[in-house]
Amino acid sequence: MIITSIQNIGKVYGGRSVFENLTWEIDDKARIGLVGPNGAGKSTLLKIVASLEDVTSGTVTWRRGLRVAYLPQHIAGNEHTPMQTVLAARTDLAQLEAEIAACEAALNSPAVLNDLDQMSEVLERQAKLLERFEAVGGPMVQNEARGHLVALGLEAEAFELPTNVLSGGQRKLIALAACLIQRPDLLLLDEPETHLDLARRGMLEALVREFSGAIVIISHDRYLLDETVTQIVQLEDGRVSTWLGNYSAYAVNRELMLQKQAQDFAAQQQEIARLEEAIKRFNLWASVFQNERSARQARVKQMQIDKMDKVEKPVLERRKLGLALRSAVRGGQKIVELRDVSMAFDADLVLLGVEQTIWRGERIGIIGANGAGKSVLGRLMMGLIEPTEGLVWRGPSISIGYFAQGVENLDHSATPIEVVRLTRSMYENQAIGFLDGFLFTYEQCRQPISTMSGGERARLQLALLMLDRPNCLILDEPTNHLDIAAAEVLENALDRYDGTVIVISHDRYFLDRVVDRVLVVTDGAVDSFSGGYSEWHEHRAALKRQQAEAAAERKRLQLEQQKKQAEASRKQQKAASNKR
Repeated sequence: MIITSIQNIGKVYGGRSVFENLTWEIDDKARIGLVGPNGAGKSTLLKIVASLEDVTSGTVTWRRGLRVAYLPQHIAGNEHTPMQTVLAARTDLAQLEAEIAACEAALNSPAVLNDLDQMSEVLERQAKLLERFEAVGGPMVQNEARGHLVALGLEAEAFELPTNVLSGGQRKLIALAACLIQRPDLLLLDEPETHLDLARRGMLEALVREFSGAIVIISHDRYLLDETVTQIVQLEDGRVSTWLGNYSAYAVNRELMLQKQAQDFAAQQQEIARLEEAIKRFNLWASVFQNERSARQARVKQMQIDKMDKVEKPVLERRKLGLALRSAVRGGQKIVELRDVSMAFDADLVLLGVEQTIWRGERIGIIGANGAGKSVLGRLMMGLIEPTEGLVWRGPSISIGYFAQGVENLDHSATPIEVVRLTRSMYENQAIGFLDGFLFTYEQCRQPISTMSGGERARLQLALLMLDRPNCLILDEPTNHLDIAAAEVLENALDRYDGTVIVISHDRYFLDRVVDRVLVVTDGAVDSFSGGYSEWHEHRAALKRQQAEAAAERKRLQLEQQKKQAEASRKQQKAASNKR
């Protein structure tokens, strides 16, 4: 059943057309991943479906009574607690409570008390309101709100804090709980994985799989899209195209389709060229010999061309980042060594007794929960902070390039041209040409970095790393603001890079593509696992299964022992009774 229908809509922002004549339908059991390059209009389209944006032209219709919940990309905090924020999402309950309170106030007024007919009318209305309040879950809404927050992994100590002091990941979980408490038929999620650690992303996957209604997700997390959606909708150049299957199936099928389209286009162009040559020949004969038959044949050939279903020329590869990472010097075999390193901030112990060595050419992935100390470990390796105890040794010939998660290593008042020319001496036109390879327009090259988006700042950091040519890279959440195409360019560049890579990331697809050793930061300790993310995940799952089986076996043996003891006690009691 179709629950939302978009027909021939157009949307214009400040004279720029985002899309035109766009048609799309969502059914009641849809599991859709909405993909496309940054700036294609994905978030705008989601807001239109959520009734938060108007269309310039066309129509959008929703099934009568459809409940839609929308999770925005950016969640701002305020003075309200998580419980208050989640409960505020149930505006229908607030309205019912106000009407019930009005009935209670009316029943206490002298005018109603002295008029039996009016009192009966108010009592009847109050009964109906209470029945509706119970039907929509009003009496249990507090428990339901708390249940959603607990299920999504919000820590107990955060429940009474205002959301403006909580982390971005915590605010994302609260906003998601606020969506769920609305009991929506259609759930719209705009980059729900942002700021979530690996464990929370697993919870998000489980939530999406178990959600009974329709769901549309905008995400750059290809692992999430592979695990949760059954349909990919691509928004590009103002048009949507639908592909059955998850993201990996879409990527393969789209590539095959483009190759076939290229073959069909070439064959059609060859046929058109043949027909046009025939038209020229027939027109020449008609003009030279005044031959009506040749003129008619020329018109017939032209009609053949006009009636063709024209195959559009495919764009086999759109412009991508011109990222090529190489080291200036080879460097030594030992890159970084942590010798009994501990790190504390006041009374907060983050790392304790860490012993790790990074060797040349390794591809290291640092993973762990938010707040575990991953970025602290990266900053220690980089030399941005000094350990409380122990020693961080860096090879004398090692040059480290650092990608900062919060882009704090960039001068936000400078322009991209200025920071590029500070990194390497070059003329201004050379800097502009270089930045063009990272998809910056001439105007963007001259604007302060403070005005740039997260994706643009990430591209600029990558550009500077390419100019710097270090032989070791420490990348802290490099894919956070990159679209899928840019993330794939980075993966390929790291694959060809001749130096050492240390990456801190929650992007599981990216980790699988890049790393061959995993450092797991947990409770101040750093444990090493030889293998990629998926291998580590399977290893951990196997350990948990073994632990669960061992616990079950211990419990079984314990029960058997208790049964034997009970049987022995019973026999002793029976023997004692017989003696008496």
